[in-house]
Amino acid sequence: MKKLLLLFGLIIIAGCSQAQNKPDIENIPPFRILKTDSTYFSPTNLKKNKPVMIIYFAPDCSHCQHLMYEMKPKMKQFGNIQIVMVTFMEPNMLIAVKNFYRDFDLAKYPNITVGTEGHTYVVQRYYQVATTPYIAIYDHKGKLVKAFAKVPPMDELIATVKKA
Repeated sequence: MKKLLLLFGLIIIAGCSQAQNKPDIENIPPFRILKTDSTYFSPTNLKKNKPVMIIYFAPDCSHCQHLMYEMKPKMKQFGNIQIVMVTFMEPNMLIAVKNFYRDFDLAKYPNITVGTEGHTYVVQRYYQVATTPYIAIYDHKGKLVKAFAKVPPMDELIATVKKA
């Protein structure tokens, strides 16, 4: 009986330690980014009752650039979601973010906001981002629908956005 209790105790302890390592990303993170126009943007600037896609990216990341090349021809399917693209570039390196914004002609899409969190790393820590791009999609109530640690197939990304 003691061995059985010890086994259950170890299972519970292991489960609790696993749960503590998993980030709680159910809600939109408390970010504050410096946009390409040198103004700040935070969750309070998001439109109410609209889904949100947060993309953590790096302007020089080939996977991030590939994601944008895949999204651009299908941008109409992303028109109903607010897209917030956050990078970790230092504010003095805002030129790289501006170039990314210009190169992908993101000014055409009013639902896309691009900026840097600089050296705060709030979003990076919130999601425990190891590689870019990292994508999190939230529904109109701000609750997580799905997160992707790697670029998903475009059809899966679009399907997830439609669920939001």
